[in-house]
Amino acid sequence: MRILAIDTALERCAACIMADDSPEPLAQESMDLARGHAEALLPLVERVIARVEGGFDSLDRVAVTVGPGSYTGLRVGLSAARAVGLACGIPVVGVTTLSALLAPLLAADEDFLGHGYLLAAAIDARHGHVYFQALSQDGGIAVPPSLLPLAEALRLLGSGPAALAGSAAPALAAAAAAQGVRAVVPDGHIAPQIAWVASLGLVADPAHALARPLYLRGPDAQPQDHARLARR
Repeated sequence: MRILAIDTALERCAACIMADDSPEPLAQESMDLARGHAEALLPLVERVIARVEGGFDSLDRVAVTVGPGSYTGLRVGLSAARAVGLACGIPVVGVTTLSALLAPLLAADEDFLGHGYLLAAAIDARHGHVYFQALSQDGGIAVPPSLLPLAEALRLLGSGPAALAGSAAPALAAAAAAQGVRAVVPDGHIAPQIAWVASLGLVADPAHALARPLYLRGPDAQPQDHARLARR
């Protein structure tokens, strides 16, 4: 099986193609950017596709990050993934950003779970809040995807130790250290890795891993009622 993975959920625009018989992507590209995903994504996908024999016709599935993340970014990625799926007649599956962050920590079982670490993903949600999910020492879900104050996420780490990933991981680790709780942030675990989005997409069940946005809160941009002109 060959899959195209797309991620525009956070401050990165990325795509890769991976096959289920290869441990490494066949082609990939990513760029860090806070905005402009809509303009950057399609040319990036076209460059990635051009590096693989067979192009779009060789794809069997599309995976896309569904959040939590930027409201606008999610819409860009989902729209592109659905368009490719429709044009190629292949299924589209959704992968949460929190799962993509947790996957490499979970894969490093001997480093973390094997030593009693709680695994947690924390994404900066602004205004002192984080998008948070945690896995227990047996790999089960300890905390489902949630929008929490940073202080509550800290409390849920318990007495540690914990391995953290995500854009809010350094702040959470610093807060934990201030309370005497051991929390580590492995190198390269601040943003989701597109190869892990692809890997999770390859094993996802299309009947359950739906390509629908995971909004844990509404968009930051709200209508300004006071600025509207009265209708006559």
